[in-house]
Amino acid sequence: MPGAGGGDPLSGHPFFVRLARAGQRLRRVDRDHSWILDTAVVAVVFLVFCLPELVHGDGGEGPREHRIAFTPLPVPATLALQAGLLVPLLWRRRRPTAAFAAVLAVFVLQWAIGAALRADVALLVALYSLALHGRLRHLAWACGAAACGTALVAVRLSAAVSVWDSLFFLFAAATAAVALGIAVRIRRAQLAGLRERAARLEIERDQRSRLAAATERTRVAREMHDIIGHNLSVIITLADGGAYAAQASPERGREALVLIGDAGRQALGELRRMLGVLRERGDGGPELAPQPGIADIDGLCTRIRAAGPQVAYRSEGDLDGLDRGVQVMAYRIVQEALTNALKHAGPGTRARVTVTADTGRLRLRVDDSGPAGGAAAVRPVGEGHGIAGMRERAALYGGAVVAGPAAGGGWSVVADMDLAPALDAVDAAGGPA
Repeated sequence: MPGAGGGDPLSGHPFFVRLARAGQRLRRVDRDHSWILDTAVVAVVFLVFCLPELVHGDGGEGPREHRIAFTPLPVPATLALQAGLLVPLLWRRRRPTAAFAAVLAVFVLQWAIGAALRADVALLVALYSLALHGRLRHLAWACGAAACGTALVAVRLSAAVSVWDSLFFLFAAATAAVALGIAVRIRRAQLAGLRERAARLEIERDQRSRLAAATERTRVAREMHDIIGHNLSVIITLADGGAYAAQASPERGREALVLIGDAGRQALGELRRMLGVLRERGDGGPELAPQPGIADIDGLCTRIRAAGPQVAYRSEGDLDGLDRGVQVMAYRIVQEALTNALKHAGPGTRARVTVTADTGRLRLRVDDSGPAGGAAAVRPVGEGHGIAGMRERAALYGGAVVAGPAAGGGWSVVADMDLAPALDAVDAAGGPA
């Protein structure tokens, strides 16, 4: 039955799962204590190949049917040659080239004196380790040296086996060791590349998440600044005026309180609308009012007039046909400009708002006369969050905002947006949906 993931049907079998976990534990142990695995390899080779030779021996001759006479060795000499073949394997991963050279030297010495040992399998282990852990440029001369060593063995066995048959068998064994080492090396490199790519993708995913979160925080902060800053400025101005007029004209004080309540409800409604889109809203959730547009600028000017300033509003062109995003952007820029005029120039200032749309361009201009009586307006040093927010909004539509002192006094904010790319995109799509 195929696995749940549609891959290898054996990959989810409990036996293979336990085997994979055991392999992971073995790799962790090897990473922390590499000498344990190297010692275990030497111990296994000794128990499987060397110990039977010490216990039983060959009597210095090969099998009778082959009639190959080998040089008999005493036990100390046999132990010495076995140690020379096995001990270098302890460094087969840290110093694979040196380990192979040491094993090959003992191997050649042993066959030069006509001795045969089962521990010669160490040469294949050393060759495998060199292909897996060593430098590839060392592998070529190592293979040539191993070929020369095995040629010596083939000549020694020529009395019973053809030299070419011996060379074929010995070369096949050496080739298998090298091929296995290279295959494992390639597999490990592929796994390392996959792990590196997975780590890099995870980092990129985290970076994208942080960037998206930062962008969302900036957007929310800009909206909060526009909503809260504007309405609080109106409320504070109305509260100050109402407190001043409460004693002389109670009716004006009550009117200020009503206007404060209207401004507070306006702010609360906009906050609910903004926060509502930040959370998941299921079926049956509260209906949210649409975002303000250019048509709402007239009401915005009315609320500003209630706080004291004289505001004149003039619009030209087909404004209702503009994209909703452009209208929200225009409303927020005018709102921020009027809020700054009220905050810095005071309730005695006069403001003039002009919104013009023609030939694919939208122009916004908000001028104020400064504080009443010709006093200089106290404005913060440098660029505040409001002006930066206006420029960010305009930049979304390829526009720019210029804000600064006006020539005849007061403050001026001018925004100019090129709407031609958006209109071209609508025409290319065959008109609005």
